[in-house]
Amino acid sequence: MLLQHFIIIGFLLSLAVLLLVAMETCPSSGMPGIPGIPGLPGRDGRDGVKGDTGERGAQWSSSLGPQKGQRGDPGPRGHQGKLGQSGERGKPGSLGNIGLPGDPGEPGTVGLQQQAAFSVARGTTEFPDKASLIVFKQVITNINNDYNTNTGRFRCRVPGMYYFVFHASLEDKLCVLLKLDNKLLTSFCDHRRIKRHVTSGGLAVYVSRGQEVWLETKDYRGMTGRYTGYSIFSGFLLHPY
Repeated sequence: MLLQHFIIIGFLLSLAVLLLVAMETCPSSGMPGIPGIPGLPGRDGRDGVKGDTGERGAQWSSSLGPQKGQRGDPGPRGHQGKLGQSGERGKPGSLGNIGLPGDPGEPGTVGLQQQAAFSVARGTTEFPDKASLIVFKQVITNINNDYNTNTGRFRCRVPGMYYFVFHASLEDKLCVLLKLDNKLLTSFCDHRRIKRHVTSGGLAVYVSRGQEVWLETKDYRGMTGRYTGYSIFSGFLLHPY
């Protein structure tokens, strides 16, 4: 009975093997099916267990000791940072030392244009008229003809501070008025009756361009002029402005 069972089981196994072989060797007669839709990505797996610490490296052994490695190449330059806020203004520094004098400049022509001076003499023995403008005819110095020998007036060409002065040879009493554009600046009087003596007077005053300066007599007019003693009127620029 047992033997029959083994025979039946062996037959069935042989039949099953033949069927399987037939299925693999026989070509399928149907068309391939449409590929299926890809499935969703699976989730990441869990982190693995941390590995064990590695063994310590061998210690450097050399008579020179530890050696510094070579310097690496510089990295790329970073972007420029934002401009920071301005700091507070610092206190003024201490005064520096005085510098050495510079070399003299080359001679220019401006100084020549800023010159003004005249000296004129009254070359006559006659007294000037009473209460009249005194005219000096003889020129001693007259830069750019600023003094007019016909009118007896000095006309300002270079504005600035001037000094005017007169020296008079007298044979009688004299009063002289110094005027600027008909404005009385000052008067000089000598009431002595000494024969042939000298008097003088002067004044510094600012004169603008185009203004005129002259001398006038008052009631006394004993000014004369001769080779033994001239009467002179002078003026010159002290400082231009």
